[in-house]
Amino acid sequence: MKYVSTRGNAPRVDFVEASLLGLASDGGLYSPDAYPQIERPAANESYVQTATRILSAFAGDSLPVAVIADLTQKAYAPFAHQSVAPLAEIGPSRWMMELHHGPTLAFKDVAMRLIAQLYDYSLGQRAERMTILCATSGDTGGAAASAFAGSANIDVVILHPLDRVSPTQRLFMTATGADNVHNLALEGDFDGTQAILKALLANDVFRRNARLAAVNSINWARIAAQSVYFSRAQAQLGAQTSVRFIVPTGNFGDALAAYVASRCGLLTGFDCVTAVNANDAMANLISGQPLTRGPTRATFSPAMDIQLPSNFERLLFEAAGRDGGAVAAAYATLARDGSSAVPARAVAALGSMGFTAERVGDEETIDEIRRTHAETGFVVCPHTAVGLAAARRSGSDDGAIVTLATAHAAKFPETVQRALGQRIDLPERAEAFRSRPEVFDIGPMSESFVRERVENIVRSHA
Repeated sequence: MKYVSTRGNAPRVDFVEASLLGLASDGGLYSPDAYPQIERPAANESYVQTATRILSAFAGDSLPVAVIADLTQKAYAPFAHQSVAPLAEIGPSRWMMELHHGPTLAFKDVAMRLIAQLYDYSLGQRAERMTILCATSGDTGGAAASAFAGSANIDVVILHPLDRVSPTQRLFMTATGADNVHNLALEGDFDGTQAILKALLANDVFRRNARLAAVNSINWARIAAQSVYFSRAQAQLGAQTSVRFIVPTGNFGDALAAYVASRCGLLTGFDCVTAVNANDAMANLISGQPLTRGPTRATFSPAMDIQLPSNFERLLFEAAGRDGGAVAAAYATLARDGSSAVPARAVAALGSMGFTAERVGDEETIDEIRRTHAETGFVVCPHTAVGLAAARRSGSDDGAIVTLATAHAAKFPETVQRALGQRIDLPERAEAFRSRPEVFDIGPMSESFVRERVENIVRSHA
């Protein structure tokens, strides 16, 4: 099983190498050279068993199955629900897939806990140390900080946009108490932090000297791990049931994982609604509109405040017939001009790949939190509310609708207070974060600033 760059000019690598590198040397994202066909899970198969089988298919001969089974068992042991991603019925043929039972109360835990185990094992086998760079719009940073905290072989440097994440989201990434977790709050938006991450990873000399890798959703291992819960939802609802997945979308990694599950034969058909807020780039892109680097707008669903979703590059690669040269040219034009047309061949294909989009504004988000609470008793986070609002417009005559509940509402107490007039507290398992001081530095949205901080961290271990 090998992995190729979406930009077509980097060596093929195996699963472990693709995971450790994060970004290909030509600036592209790794994708499998062919999608494995994987046997669907039985309804009574455990989450760990399903994850082991799916990840083993993606790993090929780069990792023994017994090792993957051990890594998945360790990754999901801390989850508060034994099903990891349980389905909650909210109406006739309508469900929420609860992805917030991990240590930092967000769906990012599902993949990040697994990738932390994978890195620990692989680096231990190689007797190496790495620096993990993570740009976050809210939840990825907390999940990475928690998953890698205390690692003997890894430093984590988290970049988040100053004042553009919720205070509780920030708490999860800045109050770990771990010396190997470093936080930089940069003055700008998430797209800026993501651009710095990509630039540093694309600097081959710096990346090698710093032993730098990324665990954002650009990392293929995270996409592979997230494909598991889509297959579990399908198994629980029945192999003959058509499922429409409603995915709150920012960087597009979660929705792409549904597509990957479909390509591997794990779903009955493919029907995915990308639910976006005022930052509606993903809705524009899947309709074939140009790639653009526009400003983001602050919303009540801050983890989705993204205008240049990284994982669209993987979808574009597929839509363009895996023409890495065409993808590379499009992103080179984007970098030079701030805008680039989607290749004509890809425009034609994007409309038939199973993705649609729904735009949900802030007021509708608040209304949906109220309506869901009144109808079901559930208190949902604003990102989940964006998905549920999109689901209301998205009728399905003969199948199930599954909306991803991406985070616990307690991560956004201010928005819940605005919607419901009540305060929601962190669950007891997460209260330890409040007892520790927050540690982070504020700096400019500058590649040189981040590079200098990373170099200082690397030198401290020399």
